[in-house]
Amino acid sequence: QVQLVESGGGLVQPGGSLRLSCTASGLALSFSRYTMSWYRQAPGKKRELAAGITSAGITDYADSVKGRFTISRDNAKNAVFLQMNSLNTEDTAVYSCNARRENSALTYWGQGTQVTVSS
Repeated sequence: QVQLVESGGGLVQPGGSLRLSCTASGLALSFSRYTMSWYRQAPGKKRELAAGITSAGITDYADSVKGRFTISRDNAKNAVFLQMNSLNTEDTAVYSCNARRENSALTYWGQGTQVTVSS
């Protein structure tokens, strides 16, 4: 059974930082063959891609987080990370980890972790 387990969410003041982690287990293929992404959904809004990283290490970011968020992966640990700096209230959302097998429609989701930016 595939599991994506997120951690690192919480309450932070505007201007602060958080680091999210997602660890995968049970994948049929090597973790390195998956594009890993972080999506987020704010209250009353659609889910959106925050950041993604391919097996080749190519990254993609939402315009709203460019220059503030950094996605990285550690294939040896089956983990992906999201370093979030200069957080503002508009970053408040549930952040979910996604694994998509490359060249396939097969995708998996984590349960999500709440990030709240508030003074």
